[in-house]
Amino acid sequence: MEKTLTYSENVAGWVSFYSFIPEMMVGMNSYFYTFKNGELYRHNSNEDRNTFYGSFTPTSITSVFNPDVAIVKNFKTISIDGDDSWSCNVITDLGTGSIDKDWFELKEGNWFAYIRRNDIGSPVISSNDLRMRSVQGVGTVSSVNSTNPAAVVLTFTFNIGTIISVGDTMYKNNAGTVVKVGDIVGTTGNTITINTTVAGGSIPSANDFMLYIKNSIAESYGASGYYMQFEITNDSQARTEIFSISSSIFKSYP
Repeated sequence: MEKTLTYSENVAGWVSFYSFIPEMMVGMNSYFYTFKNGELYRHNSNEDRNTFYGSFTPTSITSVFNPDVAIVKNFKTISIDGDDSWSCNVITDLGTGSIDKDWFELKEGNWFAYIRRNDIGSPVISSNDLRMRSVQGVGTVSSVNSTNPAAVVLTFTFNIGTIISVGDTMYKNNAGTVVKVGDIVGTTGNTITINTTVAGGSIPSANDFMLYIKNSIAESYGASGYYMQFEITNDSQARTEIFSISSSIFKSYP
């Protein structure tokens, strides 16, 4: 995507990228003018921010957290010191995550939110997905009652524990390929009830090895990796200030 770069003599560096692509630029009488399609425009003369030649583009800021470069870390949160919340996307060397603008809460003057991993869109889990902390094995299913595809009951010969929750997604290991079964709608001591009618769902068989992924909204494992690149985006056309961005970062213990 084409961008217009701006250079600051005060910091001796390139400081910003702009969405407008002018045909010519000129500064005159303390104003900045550009030409587009043969027409003359004066900048910084209205209240609509990031609106150039009648077209609006959201504001975005991209940077990287990378303390202790030789250590795998767990990036738990994003905190924004500013007057508005932003949406956020993160990328690490081990995965991706995101924060919707509405998930931020104002705490002691800062906008604060937990990083959520991105949901897996494909019904097949890759080997990289299996490395996530939110993926947990259950065990081999003893019997399957599929009379009601929207409430398939899996019975195990052991207690499944209490970590599995309604809303988590169940998968099965099918000859070395991990494929989606459905969404968990209920549990007891040794049974899991699954809705297999959801997109990508399938009915498992007895002796299949079962595993599950925690609901991405409910869990807060954050994003793990040596580094984390983040991009925050604001779609407001009003004046917005931001002073700093921080993250709660811990050493990862696998």
